[in-house]
Amino acid sequence: MGNTDVEPRETLPFSQACENNKGAILAVLKTVLASSAHVLEVGSGTGQHSVYFAPYLPHLQWQTSDLDSNHKTIQAWHNAYPSTNLSLPLSLDLAKSDFPVNVTQPLPYDAIFTANTLHIITWPLVERLLTLAGGTLPLCGKLIVYGPFNEKGRYTSDSNAQFDQLLQQRNAGSAIRDKEAVIALADSHYLTLIATHAMPANNQLLVFEKVAT
Repeated sequence: MGNTDVEPRETLPFSQACENNKGAILAVLKTVLASSAHVLEVGSGTGQHSVYFAPYLPHLQWQTSDLDSNHKTIQAWHNAYPSTNLSLPLSLDLAKSDFPVNVTQPLPYDAIFTANTLHIITWPLVERLLTLAGGTLPLCGKLIVYGPFNEKGRYTSDSNAQFDQLLQQRNAGSAIRDKEAVIALADSHYLTLIATHAMPANNQLLVFEKVAT
């Protein structure tokens, strides 16, 4: 089993967003993913989440994925903190491709995890992600989404309002999403919200379950 006390190494690219709330997220994943066997992480970023979560979830295979430009960083974290149930990243560009399959780990994905992505990617790519999740997951499969959300069209905190302004300044297509819009979109792909977990720093963890095929 890999190192469960993962501390950032000075030589590794580092994302504070990945470090934030990782313990709180893991506490939920231990329960939600207790019966899962193969998880696809969409948008693995630096890879910090994957090396932290995988050793605590030894019963499942954790498959990372991201744009090719992020693979070198993910691989560096995997090399520093290897785990037998952690798979190197597969190429995933939501604008161009379907969910990737690891030919050496051909198990179907029965869970999908994505963190800090919905507010970064454009809304059409959010739609694409939910479409793929709905089409890929089996009955009772789980989709787990972490990040900030608005509620009833309103920011949940002043800090989220400020963050949203920064997002839109950087990229006009980025924005904190309205939770109700995400839930409605998921529902149209047979993914029903079964739990909402409040996270520190005004974030949330949404858990969806596939209810039909």
